[in-house]
Amino acid sequence: MNNAPAILRTLIIYAVIVPLALFIGYLLTNPLDSSTFTYVGILAAIMLFPALLRWHQPMLVLSWNTTVIAFLLPGRPHLWLVMAVVSLGITLLQRALGGVKQLISVPQVTGSLVCMIGVVVITARLTGMGLHAFGSDVSGGKRYAYLLVALMGYFALSTRRIPTEQAGLYVGLFFLGGLTSIVGDFYSVTPGFLQFIYWFFPPNTYAFQNTSANIQGMRFSGAAFGSVAIFSYMLAKYGVRGVFLAGKPWRWVLFSLAVVYSLFGGFRSGIAALFAIFALQFYLEGMHRTKLLPIFAFLGILAAVLLVPLAPHLPYSFQRILSSLPLQVDVQVRREAEDSSDWRFDMWKALLPEVPQHLLLGKGYAISRRDLDTLTGSDAAMHSFTGFEENQYFALAGSYHSGPLSVVMTFGIWGVITFVWFLAAGIWVLYRNYCYGDPTLRMVNRLLFATFCVRTIFFVVVFGDMGSDMQNFCGWVGLSVALNGGVCQPAPVPVQAANKLHSFRGIRPHLQPTLRRQ
Repeated sequence: MNNAPAILRTLIIYAVIVPLALFIGYLLTNPLDSSTFTYVGILAAIMLFPALLRWHQPMLVLSWNTTVIAFLLPGRPHLWLVMAVVSLGITLLQRALGGVKQLISVPQVTGSLVCMIGVVVITARLTGMGLHAFGSDVSGGKRYAYLLVALMGYFALSTRRIPTEQAGLYVGLFFLGGLTSIVGDFYSVTPGFLQFIYWFFPPNTYAFQNTSANIQGMRFSGAAFGSVAIFSYMLAKYGVRGVFLAGKPWRWVLFSLAVVYSLFGGFRSGIAALFAIFALQFYLEGMHRTKLLPIFAFLGILAAVLLVPLAPHLPYSFQRILSSLPLQVDVQVRREAEDSSDWRFDMWKALLPEVPQHLLLGKGYAISRRDLDTLTGSDAAMHSFTGFEENQYFALAGSYHSGPLSVVMTFGIWGVITFVWFLAAGIWVLYRNYCYGDPTLRMVNRLLFATFCVRTIFFVVVFGDMGSDMQNFCGWVGLSVALNGGVCQPAPVPVQAANKLHSFRGIRPHLQPTLRRQ
């Protein structure tokens, strides 16, 4: 006997699949056309949607620190930006449909970010914005998009709690995703048939300079970020004590190699930040009271003595980092490092008189077509010969290489207020989670608190950019809130124990008020 419903269902499936297969086959006759990528990407997204519904949160956590690019989309945004929008949308949809009973909320952080989003939107509306990817004559929209999605990404990360038993997995996904930055360092030596890799992993800025003709000045920026991934993950999982005093030599060997590998990036502020984070975590763990302190002091003195004769023979990136110390390094290296510092100071001095006129309304990120032609057009070469200062390029593009200037020049005093509010709220949240959080999360809470504090100081004093650093700040706070289920409170003191304590001090128990739960 024929099963009519089954036959009808089969016919419907064939009616959908056969035309779709023919359409895809037609598209693949010209596989490198942009429309082919667009349609195939849409179909892939539809097929992946069930997986996104179930695993969008771990996928967001994994993508947060990766350098992967969604090259199928206009503007080639980073994957974390796409996943933040998708994850937040799915979370709100599930909440509206009753699939999620309650979302985590931290009013102190939420208020600051909502106000900051308002400041960014109003500034963009009043100063203009546009996306060249969509044919606009005004650029700067991409920087607004990255900043706004970073702010919204906090809510995508933090609104749903990460199960405690899966905390180790999520911490690994979050930090080790940064290892993808290493791929971009090998652009100049990757054979032609493998160049498609860089559709997904963009080449690092210095990869174009790392050629055989410039072997003396090789710098690998991916090494700096990749080593931070290993550095952070090991401190979050094992802590300083677990790395150096657990009786497992491979841990401190791997940790030390990661720190040495970071030197190939040649970033002086990056190395200083790593040492500052390690020193603060070293203190918070109380390791200054152990035998590690004299051991590290001896190794530091030994390294300083060895660097005196070895410094001139080290690789270029190593010498660039050591150029800030009173050591003998290559003359060209020292000159290049000093010039890099000088033009930053010159740019800051030139911009400080302009701060008052941008206090009420920041200049935003908008760059007109005329200004863009000045930066990249045919006149750019002429300006390089007519005294057009290099710092003018960066100032016009909003890249001030200074955290405070990137806030006040771009978003005025209102941006400063909301940003300081967010930093204060973030430190408060991370400190309470570090002090009162689950003991099984103590190491990761300690690292997040130490990292946030050090990076805040470096943002203000050394180097920073609000447009790019907000992703990191929001990521650290969002991960902490998700791991701890919000803001941890001190454990309540039992009433009987409190009465015994007061009785011991000579105070009658029945006169004492009942303690409230925090």
